[in-house]
Amino acid sequence: MSKTTFAVIAAASAGAGAALTTAMYSLRSSSERKLDAPTISTSSSTLSTVGSSAPIPIPAKDTFIPPNQLGGPYSSSAPASLGPVDPSGLFEYGFPGPISDVATRSALISSFDRRLRNPHWVVEHITPASVAQRGGDRKHSVFLEDEGVPEKFRAKLKDYFRSGYDRGHQVPAADARWSQTAMDETFFLTNMCPQVGEGFNRDYWAHFEDFCRNLTGRYPSVRIVTGPLYLPKRDPSDNKWYVRYEVIGNPPNVAVPTHFYKVIFAEDGAVGGNVAIGAFVLPNAPIPNEKPITDFEVPVEAVERASGLEFATKLPAQRRKRLCADTTCALVIKEYAERQKVFAKPNAKR
Repeated sequence: MSKTTFAVIAAASAGAGAALTTAMYSLRSSSERKLDAPTISTSSSTLSTVGSSAPIPIPAKDTFIPPNQLGGPYSSSAPASLGPVDPSGLFEYGFPGPISDVATRSALISSFDRRLRNPHWVVEHITPASVAQRGGDRKHSVFLEDEGVPEKFRAKLKDYFRSGYDRGHQVPAADARWSQTAMDETFFLTNMCPQVGEGFNRDYWAHFEDFCRNLTGRYPSVRIVTGPLYLPKRDPSDNKWYVRYEVIGNPPNVAVPTHFYKVIFAEDGAVGGNVAIGAFVLPNAPIPNEKPITDFEVPVEAVERASGLEFATKLPAQRRKRLCADTTCALVIKEYAERQKVFAKPNAKR
């Protein structure tokens, strides 16, 4: 990716995110835009069909082990030092990290960033059967601190109290309605980030989540990875780039992302079949409902560069398609904010 491309996504401020991410998308070469050839492959497991006897219409999840837990706390690329020093001796007192707290739950897998107290990413899988099931109700769910994260690195419920931000789901509760347990697990704070409420989390972002669920009407398997971004913005006073974000809590504890990303993998259901990929970056700010979601479409490589993560590295280019070329990318606007007031608990805050 060119420096110019990254500069545009970095410059996407809260107020101008749509225009700038659109500009970034326009900078892609014609070859990058032609993703109509089959792309990302799906896992080799076949989609499970749900009969009348199947209680939970969700595909079985694979056991996930972080790479840094496969062979000890650290790897050595060179033989033990033969010189007068031994830097690795420090590890006798403990390995400093970084450590990603990976949690595998019924409907999601999350990787938690201990420094910023937000997830690096959260992965989910939805299917026509899982979306159709109605075994859970968010009225029975409560927000929870994740005790799987050490207390000193944990996001706290009190951090959000009177912060002015919603506890914004990365994997939405509505995607886990097939089970009350699955839905409850989406309420751990390791699946949350501070999000602007009115105009974003309760509005445009909710419509975007609904768009993702509706993709199961066309694709038998949809996999989504969602997470926060902290993008630089140019300061006109000195023309330099800075990363600035608010930190909520008392004492300050949880970072407020400047943007959020979703990378969508819409699979055709065949082993080794085509996958339609869509990557989107949205500012953590009010967005008019009439703004086309395609204004926020970006190359996958832009999300990778901004997040430090990699997506679809094992999926050959000939199996990839561009999601918004393979299907219509448009939001259906629903009045989520008004509907959520009906289910609001007394003195509760999202």
